[in-house]
Amino acid sequence: MVTTQKLKAATNTARARGERTRQAILKTAVDIASAEGLEGLTIGRLATKLSLSKSGLFAHFGSKEDLQLATVDAARSIFIREVIRPTFEAARGLPSLWQLCDVWLGYVQRGVFRGGCFFAAAAAEFDGRPGPVRDRVAEIMKEWLATLQRAVIDAQQERQLATDIDPAQLAFEINALEMGANWAFQLHGDKQAFTRARDSILERLRRGSTKLGSTLLPSLKEKRKSGKARK
Repeated sequence: MVTTQKLKAATNTARARGERTRQAILKTAVDIASAEGLEGLTIGRLATKLSLSKSGLFAHFGSKEDLQLATVDAARSIFIREVIRPTFEAARGLPSLWQLCDVWLGYVQRGVFRGGCFFAAAAAEFDGRPGPVRDRVAEIMKEWLATLQRAVIDAQQERQLATDIDPAQLAFEINALEMGANWAFQLHGDKQAFTRARDSILERLRRGSTKLGSTLLPSLKEKRKSGKARK
């Protein structure tokens, strides 16, 4: 009985240690991939950086593709923590939609990932390369568009946005403005891109809002103060 308990304890300890090692590997992998691309990930490079054996890394990830997929999912978890969860406390409808937009821009502005939006970079890297990694990145990008679209529909149901607005179209426009800000900041170092994106998104939401909805959006002064606070 005692021996069985000791074996169980040893097994649990080994599993916990293995999970900690896996998380350390993925943290480093996300950092590298966000700035250098998923193709910049290799078992050998990670082994050297983390002072691990290649065989030890292979125990966690059997191939480069497995490592890339795990890295994409680790980045998704960070995105959920940094962008999605902070909006949970916002009121349903237009406040939640604006919060999603504002927090997304803040996540790039704060440099959560070294290379800007992880998924914008991954999409550019794999959009013309069919396979499991491209499929997973595309699936996550669709999740974000669906989240924006759902928030638009909620705002319409709350009578805060005009019902003749196409939710998919508005989600597309918002995403395009966000991607544009990310591109301008990463390529040109243009910090004003975030202000321009916020102004454009807020103007688009105001244009489509009802009388009730317009009272729920921040004023231009409040919005700019919020943006400066993140710098």
